[in-house]
Amino acid sequence: MASALEIAKYFLSLGDEEAGDTISNLKLQKLLYYAQGFHLAIFGSPLFEDEIEAWTHGPVVPSVYHEFKTYGGNTIPAQAGLDLADISDETRALLDEVYNVYGQFSAWKLRNMTHEEEPWKHAYDSMPAGTISKDSMKEYFSTLVS
Repeated sequence: MASALEIAKYFLSLGDEEAGDTISNLKLQKLLYYAQGFHLAIFGSPLFEDEIEAWTHGPVVPSVYHEFKTYGGNTIPAQAGLDLADISDETRALLDEVYNVYGQFSAWKLRNMTHEEEPWKHAYDSMPAGTISKDSMKEYFSTLVS
């Protein structure tokens, strides 16, 4: 199983800065959320083990956020050291589809979309805000793929 950081590096490899197709940390976090949700719904298992937390601006994988926080709201360039060995062809096809569907939206559009979705809302409304459960993501995203 790949780590969330490996999945993040994969998404960053898909960006095309010259074409204006850029990925900030905010956008990257939402792509990870959608990838995890659809993987849970389609394959019944997590894409990565890292937890996703409900932060003010939507779902966040803290370990990945901290890895790239020095970029602020700017574009994160493709990263060296991408190891595709832990990402199956089946999973890569899913990641490509998530990127094709959700990567076209701005970071703020994705943020607003996640704010309307039950997994984030439920976790964020809990006091204190906490982890978005994989079960809630699987349940929610299953309604989008059936």
